[in-house]
Amino acid sequence: MILYLRLFWEFFKTGLFAVGGGLATLPFIYDMSDRTGWFTYQQIADMIAVSESTPGPIGVNTATYVGYITGGLPGSIIATLGLVTPAVIIILIIASCLKKFRENRFVDHAFYGLRPASAGLIAAAGFSVVILALVREDAFKTSGNILDLFSWKGLALAAVIWVLTNLVKKTKDLHPIVFIAASAVVGILVF
Repeated sequence: MILYLRLFWEFFKTGLFAVGGGLATLPFIYDMSDRTGWFTYQQIADMIAVSESTPGPIGVNTATYVGYITGGLPGSIIATLGLVTPAVIIILIIASCLKKFRENRFVDHAFYGLRPASAGLIAAAGFSVVILALVREDAFKTSGNILDLFSWKGLALAAVIWVLTNLVKKTKDLHPIVFIAASAVVGILVF
């Protein structure tokens, strides 16, 4: 019972600061990993990869997964409810006050101020994902060779995807799911 209460509380706190979407929650997810030991950084990278390639918000998919690995099906439901409860409460409060404060300049300025904060959280999360996916610090520490610091296969795959999505006219307009599926196949075959 205490595990379920803690799952709800941890994801409730994360949900309070999920301004900007699921990627904005990643710094809180990393902190949760450090404090609880429920999952590793590598598992976070896996959660992000799966969440990006499956339907649904990243934060909800991550909460569901963490809840499941720590407390089974009830844990997945409780963690997901913990994450979305703050948003539901905030939306209900805002909806009830929206007409009254719609033209308020302080409210407008507050939302304007949230934009760069959300962008910063998303950028930090993106940077963390890049480090997890492309940097092999453990291999570098073992060998001391600077060439072992990077995942060259990962860098090559990222470069190919960037070229295909930005420079090659025939593939530029393909749906992102094509690149996600192709990357999954390459990951299975090469990595």
